[in-house]
Amino acid sequence: MNQEYFVKTQLTEGQIALFYLGQEGFLIRYHDSYFLIDPYLSDYVDRNCCRENVKWVRRYDAPVLPEQLDFVDYVFCTHDHFDHADPDTLQGIARHNAKAKFVVPEPIRTTVQSYGIDSARIIGAAAGQELCLGECRVSPVPAAHEDLHTDEHGNYKELGYKMLFGNTTLFHAGDCCIYDGLADQLQNMDILMVPVNGRSFYKLHSDIIGNMDAEEAILLAQETHARLLIPMHFDLYDVNCINPAHFVDCLYKINPGQAFHMFSPGERYIFQAG
Repeated sequence: MNQEYFVKTQLTEGQIALFYLGQEGFLIRYHDSYFLIDPYLSDYVDRNCCRENVKWVRRYDAPVLPEQLDFVDYVFCTHDHFDHADPDTLQGIARHNAKAKFVVPEPIRTTVQSYGIDSARIIGAAAGQELCLGECRVSPVPAAHEDLHTDEHGNYKELGYKMLFGNTTLFHAGDCCIYDGLADQLQNMDILMVPVNGRSFYKLHSDIIGNMDAEEAILLAQETHARLLIPMHFDLYDVNCINPAHFVDCLYKINPGQAFHMFSPGERYIFQAG
């Protein structure tokens, strides 16, 4: 996949394009601006996180390389886990893209800086503090992975991002479980992007921190009246994924009228504002 796939996509005034890069990674295009969320475009986890009882092996290659993303304007990380704030990916983008800014939760600013990202290029995000980034307004939302975690200053270590593109609202949850008050912050989103891989005692015992499951994601979309539900975190690693058919089966049992889209790696989806 080359740059032309992204930059030559034709959009009308009310459209945004979503490109799926794997795990929870998405590239979003609105007009001529590009917003990259949780890009994991290497095998860093495979090389650094395997243990005797947990083997991390990517199921497919990254559909694009970091050095090909020299046109991206903003790079978002939701938290510091390596499949969301990957040192190899962030360093590669920074080396080949002089204009990109890196938006990260304030508590992980120094972690990202330690990857060789110039501090002047890092924007610290905090819940309740809106960011105006070009043609996008961003409202960070606390994420519970599996619980809500704050630093000594009360800043949340994990965030989701509500984004407003023209009249289109989008929420990327990052890694997140349901908590009291989450739904109140997400009413009537056009696009709701949430993890569906779930959690369990045995995963947590192996230091695999969990997320909401398929049923919870569908009920959240129903409670918040989301127009389009996009499941994430279901396909990259066998040790922490689900069969997408399970998600679809749950949806048709719980809320068959819910619009959804299940992405394949590298796929482009064009959303039309209603």
